[in-house]
Amino acid sequence: MSPSVSAPPQAPTQADLLEFVRRTAADAELIASLPLDPEGRTWVRLEGPGGSEAWLIGWPPGTGTGWHDHAESVGAFLTASGALNENSLAARLPADGWKTLELAEGVDRERTLPAGKGRSFDRHHVHEVFNASTEEHAISVHAYYPPLPQIRRYSRTGQVLRLEHVERPEDWQ
Repeated sequence: MSPSVSAPPQAPTQADLLEFVRRTAADAELIASLPLDPEGRTWVRLEGPGGSEAWLIGWPPGTGTGWHDHAESVGAFLTASGALNENSLAARLPADGWKTLELAEGVDRERTLPAGKGRSFDRHHVHEVFNASTEEHAISVHAYYPPLPQIRRYSRTGQVLRLEHVERPEDWQ
């Protein structure tokens, strides 16, 4: 009899990541344990499913990410308390080789994600996430697979999106 060989773990899908953030956001004790800062976002790294990268993030009123993407990673996030807004682009951008891009009309999407609501997204998803409240903190759970190789940061003026810089894991860990 040959020794059993276990199959390599399967990469988590967007649905797996969304289920993970949903379960994690329902852990009231974990959510309450996040230290909140009135001046800036706070975060704690979590153990995500199947080798994914996961974060618990606190958002003071008026804070946000700015326009960015998660390169080759798929992801999911869910609001655990408060509400977050997301502006995103319903357009696939070229992966590399550009600094300024003129966006077509009609690519903008807006959504509000109150507590208990979340979403998943595919590779190269460009968005900004923010807490529009002037009074209430928001807390959210995020997961990405593969672990983030980079985050590209953009500025936007009208329909013009400009690549400003690229962050690597050592910049945020």
